[in-house]
Amino acid sequence: MPKLESADYVERHTIHVRFSDGTECDLDLEAEIWGEVFEPLKDPEVFRRFKVDAELNTITWPSGADFAPEFLYARAAEQAAAGDRPPAGG
Repeated sequence: MPKLESADYVERHTIHVRFSDGTECDLDLEAEIWGEVFEPLKDPEVFRRFKVDAELNTITWPSGADFAPEFLYARAAEQAAAGDRPPAGG
């Protein structure tokens, strides 16, 4: 599986991700933020505090929340294949 090279906050619950195979897109994760571990991330100010964890190959939050690397890559590849583009001016 390709490595997560970078993840940058875009807005609200959207992160621009880039993988080592060149796959990149803006991922809106708002619909994925449910359940006890993700509850604090509903606040965009908390959500934006993620970091790339190179060892885990994913993004993590100080609360301990994270997404499976396979999930992030599958979502990114799906959106990239569909022709996802960053919003104009953003």
